[in-house]
Amino acid sequence: MAERETLSSRLGFILLSAGCAIGLGNVWRFPYITGRYGGAVFVLIYLIFLLIMGLPIMTMEFSIGRGGRKNIVGAYKALEPKGSKWHIAGPFAIIGNYMLLFYYIPITGWLLYYFASSITGTFTGMQTEEVNSFFQNLLANPGGQFGWALAALIITALIAVMGLKNGVERISKVMMALLFILMISLAIHSVTLDGAHEGLMFFIKPDPSNLVEYGLGESIFAAMGQAFFTLSLGIGAMAIMGSYFSTERSLTGESVRIVCLDTSIALLSGFIIFPACSAFGIEAGSGPSLLFITLPNVFSQMTGGVLWATLFFLAMAFAALTTLIAVFENILSYWMDMKGMSRKKATVLNIVIFLIAILPCIFGYNIWSGFMPFGEGTGIMDLEDFIVSNLLLPLGSLVMVLFCTSRYGWGWNKFIETADMGEGLKFPKKLRFYCAYILPIIILFVTIKGIIDIVL
Repeated sequence: MAERETLSSRLGFILLSAGCAIGLGNVWRFPYITGRYGGAVFVLIYLIFLLIMGLPIMTMEFSIGRGGRKNIVGAYKALEPKGSKWHIAGPFAIIGNYMLLFYYIPITGWLLYYFASSITGTFTGMQTEEVNSFFQNLLANPGGQFGWALAALIITALIAVMGLKNGVERISKVMMALLFILMISLAIHSVTLDGAHEGLMFFIKPDPSNLVEYGLGESIFAAMGQAFFTLSLGIGAMAIMGSYFSTERSLTGESVRIVCLDTSIALLSGFIIFPACSAFGIEAGSGPSLLFITLPNVFSQMTGGVLWATLFFLAMAFAALTTLIAVFENILSYWMDMKGMSRKKATVLNIVIFLIAILPCIFGYNIWSGFMPFGEGTGIMDLEDFIVSNLLLPLGSLVMVLFCTSRYGWGWNKFIETADMGEGLKFPKKLRFYCAYILPIIILFVTIKGIIDIVL
């Protein structure tokens, strides 16, 4: 078997890991739930849970990858005590990577379509009903959706087949740099619009009275859920980055930097969306409607709307593609590590798999629209997202936490030893009780309540 690839730089590790974490949850879910649950007050609660939940779990997942020097399946097998069964969790993590891309590829296709449409000025002068019809026409067209999803898949595969350093790392660095430049430019423009002040104050000035509608308890749970899901933890996507990383830097310090980058994109999206919607008197929508209906309405009324719409959807395409590339790399690593495949063969195989596997999500909006798993208005994408976000991510994270803290697993001392290799911030050893007993309870709470809210 060929010698295992490694990342060429610390910056590559940070940006590639951040690219995996930074996705559409940062730019359409975060602004929506921030608006729903109290604005700046919610943001403060969210940041607390990023610190006490997201950061330790990310460090543990990186450590499993660094310690095992393989994808998540191989890492569990390499690190688990002899005769134990922790490796059973590995295949479920790989399934999570696949299921995430089953719907993430079509969504990325939508963004590419909107980017292309923005360049041509399609949204200029459109009325609200026309913008809504534009999105509905896309959903109703399985051939068009498939074509743009295919474009997203081919872009991802071409980058992946070029190799870890020359393709995945090099191009992800460029995409991440451009993403930040675009988001900062859009945020500056948005906060300087006439009428943006009210939306800006809602986002940056904490006001406890904003929590009244849903209550403190519901807002805390929403913050816990967002902090947990925004970092793409639990399916081995971070473990593979850890397996490619050197031992020159400690993993806790790098995790802090990645969480900060992920959070900065979420905050920038708030600085773009709340002031812009306030300036044009448009209510921020939820889910897909925020990106594909609400914001095109804003751009259609904005001076220089063609330019700003183009830049915005280019930024969104970069955010989605960096996640696609990182998760696709994790999948390829599984086939290369565990099955001995070459990168090229693994890439071709997975192109074929995804060409078929994305069809249910696409058909869920047209041919199979009668299938509503969670009631009126839901579809196959909702089911796929539920399985990933409400089951595989949290349960995968729970296994990782127990694996790193239990004497029947890898164990606390080995986790600490691996996480603390190199220079930089060390993992606080005093947090053992918290990580071993309290953090699993928090994860279980988020999981159970998330399932209850969706199913019942």
